[in-house]
Amino acid sequence: MLALRLARGSRPLVQLRRLLVAAASAGTGFLLLYVLAEAVARPAGSFPRLLWALVPLAATVHFAVAVARTDPATRPREGLDAAGLGPVRLALAAAFSTAVACALGSALALAAFLHLRGDLSGLPFDGAGAGLLHAGQPLPVAAALTLLVLLPLTASACAACVLGRRRTPTAPQTGLPWGIALTSCGLAVEAYAGRGGPGMLAGWSLTAIGLALAGPGLAYVCGTLVQAVRPGALRLLAGRALQEEAPRLGPPLGVLCAVGAGALTALALPDRGGLLVPLGPLTEPAAALVALCAAATLLTSAVEARQGRAATREALHDLGAPAKALRTAASLRATALIAVCVPVSWGVAQLTSLALTR
Repeated sequence: MLALRLARGSRPLVQLRRLLVAAASAGTGFLLLYVLAEAVARPAGSFPRLLWALVPLAATVHFAVAVARTDPATRPREGLDAAGLGPVRLALAAAFSTAVACALGSALALAAFLHLRGDLSGLPFDGAGAGLLHAGQPLPVAAALTLLVLLPLTASACAACVLGRRRTPTAPQTGLPWGIALTSCGLAVEAYAGRGGPGMLAGWSLTAIGLALAGPGLAYVCGTLVQAVRPGALRLLAGRALQEEAPRLGPPLGVLCAVGAGALTALALPDRGGLLVPLGPLTEPAAALVALCAAATLLTSAVEARQGRAATREALHDLGAPAKALRTAASLRATALIAVCVPVSWGVAQLTSLALTR
C-alpha cells in the first residue's frame, strides 16, 4: 500500500518514466512470447533464440533499475526512520513499484500477442500477424506465464539489491583495466566462435560488460581532458562535475557504447557475408528496443546526477553564477562524452568486424 501511495503521489515526469518502463517491458514480453511460439512451431534452434531474447530483457532490467534509483519516493528523508521507513523498507517499496510497472507491460504484451494471433476476438489486420506468430499452434500457458513473470521478478530483485546496499565510493579508474580485459576476451570469443550461435552472443555480452566496467574510467578521462591545458572557470566546473558524475554515468555510457558498436558492426557485415537475424523478422525491433533502453538509461542516470548536484547549483546561484554558464558547462560535458565515446564505439566495431570476418 505504501508503494502504491508513493507512486500515485509522484510528479508527472516520474510517472512518465514508469510508463516508459512499462512500454519497454511490453516490448520485451512480446519478444519472449514470439520466441516461445517459434519454439513450439520449430523446436530446432529454439535455445539460441531464447538466449538472444535475453539481451532486450537485460536492457529493460537495466533501464528499470535506473528509473527506480531516480524515483524521489525512494530517497531517504528526515523522520522516515522514526516511522519505520529506513533504507530497507524504501528499497522494498521501490522494488514493488518496479514490479508493478513491469507486470503492467507484461500484461499488455500478452494481450497484444493473443489479439494478433486471433485468440481473443478475430484476426486483426486481415490476419497479417497470424502466420508470423504461428496462430495455428497452441501456446503453452504455463511457459508463457513463466516467461512473462521473469522480467518483473528480475527487475524488482535487482532494484531491491541496488537500492538496499550501501554504496562504497571507489575510484572510477579502478574498473578501466578490468573493462579493457573483458572487452578483449569478448573479441577473442567472437573471433573463435564466428558468426552465429551462442558463441557470438557470449562474446558480445563480454564486450558489453567490459565496456560497462570501463565506462566510469572513460567518463573520468573525459573530465580530465575538459580541464586540461590552462582551463578557465567554465572548463574547470564542467571537468570536475564530469569526474564526480563518472561513477553514475559510466556504466550506462559503456552499455550505450556497446550498443553503438553492435549497430556499426551490423552495418558493416552485410557486405561481408550477410547479417545475422537471430530473432527472425523481430530482430530489428529487438535491436531498436535495446538501443532505446540503453539511451533512456543514460538519460535517466544523467537525471540522477543532476539531482545529486542540486546543492552545488544552489550554492553557485547564491554566489551569482549566471544560469547560462551552468547550461554551457552541461553542454561542454555532453560534447566531451560524445567526442570520446564515438571513437571508442567505432574502434570496438572495427575490431568486432575483423573478429567475425577473419
